[in-house]
Amino acid sequence: MTVEARIRGDIEARIHSGEWKPGHRIPFEHELVAAYGCSRATVSKALSGLAKDGLIERRRKAGSFVAHPQVHSAVLEVPDLAQVIAARGEDYRWHLTDRRLADRAGDVPLPALLVDGVHCGGGEPFALEHRLIALAAVLDAEHETFADEAPGTWLLHHVPWTAARHRIRAVEATATEAKALGLRPRGACLELERTTWRAGQIVTHVRQLFRGDRYDLVAEFRP
Repeated sequence: MTVEARIRGDIEARIHSGEWKPGHRIPFEHELVAAYGCSRATVSKALSGLAKDGLIERRRKAGSFVAHPQVHSAVLEVPDLAQVIAARGEDYRWHLTDRRLADRAGDVPLPALLVDGVHCGGGEPFALEHRLIALAAVLDAEHETFADEAPGTWLLHHVPWTAARHRIRAVEATATEAKALGLRPRGACLELERTTWRAGQIVTHVRQLFRGDRYDLVAEFRP
């Protein structure tokens, strides 16, 4: 085994075992040079390979850090973000920021419940959510606080949908959104808007805003 392969293998093992969690700083290049008795070029090549595989992030002048795992979801599904994040080995948490009856709700018929919150993964913001729920279609939602369980998770368990429409686009975060997501102002985000119906009746409309470096939408097709 080459020294480069040893370096990569040792770092990968620490990441996959959970010893080095997302955000953990990898030893500096000169520290790895001393530890493995090799050239700086060998260390740089090993780190570049890890960065290419998405395991670490190399930041100019700051060093290298364990990357947050990219989350993938099928574009033709309605994913439960709690399950998606947990499946990546990260702790999931939902933080409710607002819950009230909506004054206006666009295409969602009134009365409608407005629910805002933040999905967190690994202790950091993952996605912002703004949701409207049609109370005529989901009577029980009026009595739910959604303090401990995200409304999307609750809806998937209680109100099976029969039709859904996705709208996906790249957007820049506003100053408020960037702060909530831990991004720089006007940072790149992925916006997903989705409306679901049950037997022709609108159930919910949601806008979710994801950090552009944390989420991937993937679909597989067969003839």
